Amino acid sequence: MSDRPQDEIALIKKRSLLGLAGPGLITGAADDDPSGIATYSQAGAQFGLGLAWTMLFTFPLLAFIQEISARIGRTTGQGIAANLRDFYPRPLLFATVGLLTIANTINLGADLGAMAEALKLLLGGIGHVYVIAFGLFCAVVQIYVPYGRYVTFLKWLTLSLLAYAATLLVVEVPWATVLLNTVVPTPSLDRDYIVALVAVFGTTIAPYLIFWQASEEVDEIALRPASPALVFAPDQAAGELKRIRLDTYSGIGFSNLIGLSIIITTALTLNANGITTIETAAQAAEALRPIAGPFAFTAFAAGIIGTGLLAVPVLAGSSAYAIAESLGQPVGLGRKPREAVTFYGMIAASTLIGVVIHFSPIDPIRALFWSAVINGVLSVPILAVTMIIATQPRIMGGLVLPAYLRWGGWISTVILAIVVVGMLAMSLA
Repeated sequence: MSDRPQDEIALIKKRSLLGLAGPGLITGAADDDPSGIATYSQAGAQFGLGLAWTMLFTFPLLAFIQEISARIGRTTGQGIAANLRDFYPRPLLFATVGLLTIANTINLGADLGAMAEALKLLLGGIGHVYVIAFGLFCAVVQIYVPYGRYVTFLKWLTLSLLAYAATLLVVEVPWATVLLNTVVPTPSLDRDYIVALVAVFGTTIAPYLIFWQASEEVDEIALRPASPALVFAPDQAAGELKRIRLDTYSGIGFSNLIGLSIIITTALTLNANGITTIETAAQAAEALRPIAGPFAFTAFAAGIIGTGLLAVPVLAGSSAYAIAESLGQPVGLGRKPREAVTFYGMIAASTLIGVVIHFSPIDPIRALFWSAVINGVLSVPILAVTMIIATQPRIMGGLVLPAYLRWGGWISTVILAIVVVGMLAMSLA
């Protein structure tokens, strides 16, 4: 007869059933936000299957980065910003968090606008009203819905990404050609190709994902008092790190498969019919209607709304975690609003500013461009600092990164540095 309490046994069973549906799945799905959908759509429309290989190439890079981030949160019991605050100079902390917040807020505003345009395509109505409604809904749910229910809501929203896989059902796909273009890179020195390549890397690997997944692992600790930070319970490390690996790799794999589906769909429909310029996700959906039919149009537009409802809270939440942690304030979606005033206040403020951006004279396309530039530039120092944190025994105890993650993390950092140099070169040309 087991001496474990029945509620603990029930929790273990529940976690075994939902082991792959943790922070990694939500983070991966949030990577395919409306801005990312627009970028993948443009890649497919402009270059056909010429950039399909990027989805396979970026998978290990993003998977390594996110596993390292999750390990930091689960091992130390603190997010990235909190570890920066405790072990690194304040100017580095505030510069990093400031740039992250600016990029996230601009991206959030663009995503709200894309969601509104998609709903307008489906139902008609006034786009500005939809922006306000979506912003209000995302903020209220994130602040007032209990964490357990909220996370379940986010997990169900990840299914909205299947809409993009479903669009392949109405497209005749030459799978041998798709496989060849996915496995074999076809690089080009053409300026437009390099710009598109940088855009795909920038939208796929973003700093807000690093902050979010680490902080969500911390929230998971709060849900399980019997499972403290691993520095205090190293005996639990084997099982928890295995869970993180499975969760992260499945989430990122799912995300990249959806990105690949979007590239394939737009390549075989829009590009094949001479449509090579797509500026927004909603425009991609509208362009699909006369070519691929009403089902593809509806699925694509509905997917924009679903992924936006997932991504907007992640963008606002990652900023709130970073700011509140940097100020030493209580954080966590598991806390009540009165227990984490700064944290929830930043969620509300980020969402409100994102709504205001939609009504400002800021060109949303230019806003997305500069958001990608900031994210790209910011990713390199954040990754470098993340790697340093994860390899320091004074922070990670005896759970510093194993060799494959040390190599994978630093190689990913170098590759992203090269991408950033390319991005800056293209923007200055």
